[in-house]
Amino acid sequence: MWRWVRQQLGFDPPHQSDTRTIYIANRFPQNGLYTPQKFIDNRIISSKGYEDWLRHNSDNEVNGAPVYVVRSGGLVKTRSKNIRVGDIVRIAKDEIFPADLVLLSSDRLDGSCHVTTASLDGETNLKTHVAVPETAVLQTVANLDSLVAVIECQQPEADLYRFLGRMIITQQMEEIVRPLGPESLLLRGARLKNTKEIFGVAVYTGMETKMALNYKSKSQKRSAVEKSMNTFLIIYLIILISEAIISTILKYTWQAEEKWDEPWYNQKTEHQRNSSKILRFISDFLAFLVLYNFIIPISLYVTVEMQKFLGSFFIGWDLDLYHEESDQKAQVNTSDLNEELGQVEYVFTDKTGTLTENEMQFRECSINGMKYQEISGRLVPEGPTPDSSEGNLSYLNSLSHLNNLSHLTTSSSFRTSPENETELIKEHDLFFKAVSLCHTVQISNVHVDGIGDGPWQSNLAPSQLEYYASSPDEKALVEAAARIGIVFIGNSEETMEVKILGKLERYKLLHILEFDSDRRRMSVIVRAPSGEKLLFAKGAESSILPKCIGGEIEKTRIHVDEFALKGLRTLCIAFRQFTSKEYEEIDRRLFEARTALQQREEKLANVFQFIEKDLILLGATAVEDRLQDKVRETIEALRMAGIKVWVLTGDKHETAVSVSLSCGHFHRTMNILELINQKSDSECAEQLRQLARRITEDHVIQHGLVVDGTSLSLALREHEKLFMEVCRNCSAVLCCRMAPLQKAKVIRLIKISPEKPITLAVGDGANDVSMIQEAHVGIGIMGKEGRQAARNSDYAIARFKFLSKLLFVHGHFYYIRIATLVQYFFYKNVCFITPQFLYQFYCLFSQQTLYDSVYLTLYNICFTSLPILIYSLLEQHIDPHVLQNKPTLYRDISKNRLLSIKTFLYWTILGFTHAFIFFFGSYFLMGKDISLLGNGQMFGNWTFGTLVFTVMVITVTVKMALETHFWTWINHLVTWGSIVFYFVFSLFYGGILWPFLGSQNMYFVFIQLLSSGSAWFAIILMVVTCLFLDVVKKVFDRQLHPTSTEKAQLTETNSSIKCLDSMCCFPEGETACASVRRMLERVIGRCSPTHISRSWSASDPFYTNDRSILTLSTMDSTTY
Repeated sequence: MWRWVRQQLGFDPPHQSDTRTIYIANRFPQNGLYTPQKFIDNRIISSKGYEDWLRHNSDNEVNGAPVYVVRSGGLVKTRSKNIRVGDIVRIAKDEIFPADLVLLSSDRLDGSCHVTTASLDGETNLKTHVAVPETAVLQTVANLDSLVAVIECQQPEADLYRFLGRMIITQQMEEIVRPLGPESLLLRGARLKNTKEIFGVAVYTGMETKMALNYKSKSQKRSAVEKSMNTFLIIYLIILISEAIISTILKYTWQAEEKWDEPWYNQKTEHQRNSSKILRFISDFLAFLVLYNFIIPISLYVTVEMQKFLGSFFIGWDLDLYHEESDQKAQVNTSDLNEELGQVEYVFTDKTGTLTENEMQFRECSINGMKYQEISGRLVPEGPTPDSSEGNLSYLNSLSHLNNLSHLTTSSSFRTSPENETELIKEHDLFFKAVSLCHTVQISNVHVDGIGDGPWQSNLAPSQLEYYASSPDEKALVEAAARIGIVFIGNSEETMEVKILGKLERYKLLHILEFDSDRRRMSVIVRAPSGEKLLFAKGAESSILPKCIGGEIEKTRIHVDEFALKGLRTLCIAFRQFTSKEYEEIDRRLFEARTALQQREEKLANVFQFIEKDLILLGATAVEDRLQDKVRETIEALRMAGIKVWVLTGDKHETAVSVSLSCGHFHRTMNILELINQKSDSECAEQLRQLARRITEDHVIQHGLVVDGTSLSLALREHEKLFMEVCRNCSAVLCCRMAPLQKAKVIRLIKISPEKPITLAVGDGANDVSMIQEAHVGIGIMGKEGRQAARNSDYAIARFKFLSKLLFVHGHFYYIRIATLVQYFFYKNVCFITPQFLYQFYCLFSQQTLYDSVYLTLYNICFTSLPILIYSLLEQHIDPHVLQNKPTLYRDISKNRLLSIKTFLYWTILGFTHAFIFFFGSYFLMGKDISLLGNGQMFGNWTFGTLVFTVMVITVTVKMALETHFWTWINHLVTWGSIVFYFVFSLFYGGILWPFLGSQNMYFVFIQLLSSGSAWFAIILMVVTCLFLDVVKKVFDRQLHPTSTEKAQLTETNSSIKCLDSMCCFPEGETACASVRRMLERVIGRCSPTHISRSWSASDPFYTNDRSILTLSTMDSTTY
């Protein structure tokens, strides 16, 4: 805490160097004073308060978890938030690490342990971490008490997979330096598995841990509706200022006449006569601003926030978005963008894990220039069928002959000749040994106990081994090798154990050259049982083939291209043998690079390049990543909805094109244009011009564009406009070999284009986070590549197919609801304030209010708030199945159509029209009626204002009812209940003398008003007149210019409705008003959920079982 205070005051800058020194603390007093971390509680300010409260409880649970710390030769129990840098912490099996720890020792002799990082990146595999040899032997608290060591490491950073440091251990007056890397760091949030207990020293705690540094605050995304709201608000602010200026000018114009300037009943004081006219003008202008300020719907923002927050729960409750296999439901991380789901024009999607399952299955391989495929567990060469016996020789039988194990059965075959049989067997043997050794796969202890110590157990099949891998490709390859007969059975200390047809072989693991995205390969250096030191490497063909000097390079390259055309993921396998001198040089260079604190990554990259050269190519593997369910249907539906789909992937060109064709992104009849392998700006520009000409000359054929990462970089450098012109004229675009930042740049380019389209990005991996955050709406797939994409997204779903309902149903409903909400709020506030403005013409602009102050306050809070709020939560203007089965209806709401200036002006003019009818209707019908109250009393100011207010409340509420299509008991309760509440409240408010009110102008006013029959007639007449205009407009619009949605409503009404909704419902069998009913059905085009007989066929292309997004009870379920 003191260090933090000093940092804030500037006395102790936190980043004076790139490294930090940590003294391992094992001799602290047991009764030391520790300052607990404080939390900011109860920040419930808006609708986000609920999430803050949940987050606060979660933080308390995590930071208050009990842990054991080594202090003064013993274990002391404390809370995780009290851990300090340098503390030695003991963690037991299945416990979560409370801080970032450097592993000191475990219950195993080699100091290794297994952890799972599912809570960090979603990977469920077991990852191995190892301690340095000097601390691995310190397995008790007493031994750790004697440890004297210092850790030097980098300052905290967010990268989960990067850690540079070294440990300086003092033993017998001698300092021993050991390098520390990611394999030594146990991350906060990870869980200890398959290990009894470990001891680790805390290097990063609290908000300095890598997990905490990854809590990135999301950029503020504003929806198109919010931007429209702000524009409308500015327009209404101009109206407010204009009304105030007009009223002020007219007031002084009127008072220019002496008889109106100072009438006998309103004499000015001496101070008023001598005051400045400019100050009086400003004062009056401000007074009119206050009088008219209710035209600005401040409560609109509160209602919108409530609607977004409460409405977001419906996505999580939707059972159609629930994935039973993974037990995952849809998640809403940002409720501010619900309506944006209904405005999407571009969808950018990743391929692997998003369109595909990310479940790899080994299909084919190329060994020494010969292609093989696995069929029913047998490795079959290209050409003969699995049942063909002539000219075939069993691979395993031949391999067993090589190992003197001729009793094993045949499981695969290939064609060969006696003279090269032994050579081919050795090549196959070496190929699958490389596959079984070059990986980071782990095996659960439950399945491998005793396997590596004795002879082969015939009752333990390879399929019983449970492999865990950070990459599904690795797991598929190791499992394939096990099926062939070369079974990886686990690690023992620094030894990798492999059984080849029952014969155990132990390879000492000397070094692992980890995979990175720049090299695109990984390697291991092992010592074979014969003493040979071998390097096995695997990676993309672009990173392996250029390093090879031997093997069937050209044949393998052709086979890799053929695999890619089938949509298979390919890896090349190679090896190298070292002499003793070569290995000594390699070992020395690796040690120097790995112990360097400065520029360690650059030094390691140089050493890796030195090692991974002069390779001998063994062959290539091909695994299949099958498409997810209903991907083709979903992409086709998106295209029908007018949404352009771009696929952004890091895969090679051939693989990406093959998958695009199989998933329906590209059609077989589509003309595929290519912008690939461009070397210079001029070459790229010329190719773009040629593509533009081809598109212009051919107006019939649909075009698809394929562009690779290198060409894209050239295109975006100086030819953005030309590139965008080509892309806009293509029905589908595929970008391959893309880096994560390139994906974000592409989306950024579309966002800032002149059309300003709404973009949506879908991805499942950490490499998709940048594009998810860049797009207007980011969707994370909760797949097998981790949870980082889901954590950084606005919405998270389990499968790509759920995107259709998320957009076509939820997005459509949310946009309709909030668009109507916004327009309705401006409408009802115009209705509210315009009579106040008109009234000033009849009171000499004296700033006299037309309504009572209580009515002014409660109009937006109580009398008219609930109907629109419930509408914005429950409205379904058309059945969800219709929206999903007819994606073209999505076009009706695109480009923010319902919040256009034209629609805004209609609602505004409608509000002014109704306001004029309220005011002048009341004035001409009742204003001069001297016998209104039956006792000769004149029509008073408050009675007139109350009449106007009563007509207004009824009209705006019934107007909301006319806009409602989906009626539930809640809609009826709040709609008619609001009108009833207004009447009941007014009777109580004006019928009793309340002692706490200083003055009560409304006493008995409302009761006397309702006692007049002419008042009731005036109310009914004005309400009908106002709403009749709106109904006529709807009739003409639906008959002359119906939208696709209105046509679908009419079709649905004619085909499946038994009765209208509860506002105008007729019992079945009643025919007296049948013609009126049919007319209303056609005009209004709406339905009640309780009077519809649905007959959806089982061939529904998306969901055969409609589990409604609403859990509300409808009016009468017995009518189904």
